[in-house]
Amino acid sequence: MRRFRLEHWLKTSLWVVPVLFILGGIALSLITTSIDDGDMIPESVTGDTTAAMQILYLIAFAMLTLTGLVLSLLVLVVQLAMGSFSPRIVRQILQDRPSQVALGLFAGTFSHALPSMRAIRTTPDGGTVPGLAVLIAIVLVLSCIATLVWYLNHIGQSLRAAALVGWVAHDTLKTLDRVYPGSGTAADPDPGFVSAPHGGVVFTIDHDRLILLATKADCRFELLWAVGDFVPKGASIVRIVGDPSGISHRAVSRAIVTGPERTMNQDVAYGLRMLVDIAEHSLSGGPLDDPTTAVQSIDRIHDILRQIAQRPLHDGRYEDRDGTLRLTVPTMHWEGYVRPRSTRSGRPARDHPRSSGACGQRWRICSPSRSPSGERRSSTSWPC
Repeated sequence: MRRFRLEHWLKTSLWVVPVLFILGGIALSLITTSIDDGDMIPESVTGDTTAAMQILYLIAFAMLTLTGLVLSLLVLVVQLAMGSFSPRIVRQILQDRPSQVALGLFAGTFSHALPSMRAIRTTPDGGTVPGLAVLIAIVLVLSCIATLVWYLNHIGQSLRAAALVGWVAHDTLKTLDRVYPGSGTAADPDPGFVSAPHGGVVFTIDHDRLILLATKADCRFELLWAVGDFVPKGASIVRIVGDPSGISHRAVSRAIVTGPERTMNQDVAYGLRMLVDIAEHSLSGGPLDDPTTAVQSIDRIHDILRQIAQRPLHDGRYEDRDGTLRLTVPTMHWEGYVRPRSTRSGRPARDHPRSSGACGQRWRICSPSRSPSGERRSSTSWPC
């Protein structure tokens, strides 16, 4: 039990990995300065004593600044996660290995450059420069620059709701595999269905590829999930109508791309959903109430819906060159685009005078019936 407590404490502590990097940087500085008497690396690479001193000084100063930056970003992520999601998610954030490695690399580079400065000897003849230590410090700082760019992308991706939710779900599944090992008892796979190899949100469907595969096998595919739906791992994603013997399930599943969250590759409704979310949060009440932003979001929703109404919506039926039906895909019709937007943004918009006027003016022309000219007119306006 003591061993478990120690391992758990080391695993959940933020400082362990950075301290190891710091000790490694000090050890690397001592080793390089002890084996290099100043003749190993020419001064054309490292510079003279003045240049080497300035290089190491600037590296140490920059790494100290970057270390503070990483700590600030980590604290920012913790605050946003606690305020927007749950205080219980803090432990997962502190266990983030990329943050620990980035923090340790910056601190380790600082701990390598600082002792290396003491090995520089200035004499009337020019002095001695630990060229190997300076060269390693330059390589480390280049690695830190690349790590900084990568870490900024990592921390930006970590602020997404889907990333934090997926983070907790991944850790939960790992715990599930450890507590309840084994794949479980599952029914024999039906050859007439294609299962999803990974869980995720459907955000791209290669229709041409699926039509080609269905044509070669002389069958028809029926997608069971629409773009934007979350598909659990192992769930049936495609139904094969016809003989499934000549179909590669892997090829079919690879034509349907899933990811951690919805995207706007083929999901028009997701853009409308984001605009509705912006309008809702702008009218959530409190000191941050911003009706102007809500009106702007409603204007954009109105513009997008007008564009949708003027275009023929796909029925989800795809045929090959001979006119044979090969693929059916669940698609969203006009009611699906309008009704969720109007009902979600309706209640907070009605409670505010500015947004209620704009909402009533825009949604009055939105009805399920669409005229050829693209205008939607009805005696009953959609609720805002």
